[in-house]
Parts: sequence; C-alpha cells; structure tokens
Amino acid sequence: MKKLVFRIPATALLAAGLIAICVTPVAWVAPGLQALYVLPLGYAYWVVRNRTTVTEDEIVARGAFGTTTLQWSEVKYIRLIQKGWLRAVKEDASEVTLPAVRFMHLPALSAVSGGRVPDPTVQDTEPAEEATEEVPEVVTEEATDEAPEVVEDKVVESEK
Repeated sequence: MKKLVFRIPATALLAAGLIAICVTPVAWVAPGLQALYVLPLGYAYWVVRNRTTVTEDEIVARGAFGTTTLQWSEVKYIRLIQKGWLRAVKEDASEVTLPAVRFMHLPALSAVSGGRVPDPTVQDTEPAEEATEEVPEVVTEEATDEAPEVVEDKVVESEK
C-alpha cells in the first residue's frame, strides 16, 4: 500500500529554540513571566503535530487539536487557496485543510491517490491521427483588444 506523509520540516523547530532563548531575559524579570515559555513550546507542538497522510484509500489531516479522516469517495475536489496551500472539498461543500500540502506536492499526491487527483504537470498527448484530408477552416471572428478573464480560485477535481 502506498503511503505519503506531508509534514512541516523539522528545521522549523529551530525557530522554537530561538524564541525560547529570546524570551529568557524577559521571563526572569518578574515572577509569573516564566509563562512566556508557553509560546515556543506551543509552536514546537504545532510543528510536530501538523501533518497530512495520504494513502490509496484515505486522507488523514492532523491539526494541532484534532484529526480528520476522509475517504477518497467523500472528496469532491482539491482546491488551491492563497499561497499554494490545498484544501479538500467534500461532497457537502465543506472544506478540510490539508496541513503542509502545497501546490508543488500535487504530482506526488496524484501518484499516491491512484490518479484520483490529476497531475497538473503532465500534459495530455493525443495519439497521432491517421492522415486525413484537411479542410481549411474559415475564421469569422474579429480580433478584439480585450484581455481574457482571470479566475482567482483554482480547482483540481478528483476523479472517482
């Protein structure tokens, strides 16, 4: 069984250590300020806990405070949101954030999902058709200076 785990790089824990070092002078100024150490500990917990596990059968999105398991049959499509992050949209139009999964991971996601998520980097090549008599087409549209419409949300639909 294919399994792929997307997680935040462990080097992000260096930031938690740096925050702890920077908080130390302030934390010992007055009694009770030691509670500031909760900030780097909370960040470290978030880095270690957030992950998305994808198998041929399901997606498991694990956040800081909960876990969501989706069967591929429940996923309507994968939506691209700002800055390349992905969300799974369920049949009932609710969304599940996929922690640590970015647009650049779509080829790997496609491979593990068994083709349920199309790979945007692969271009469909049509087989060469037999040579047939070509009839020239007549173009009747006039050229315009209007720019094409740009769609903000990109959607990658999963195949069932």
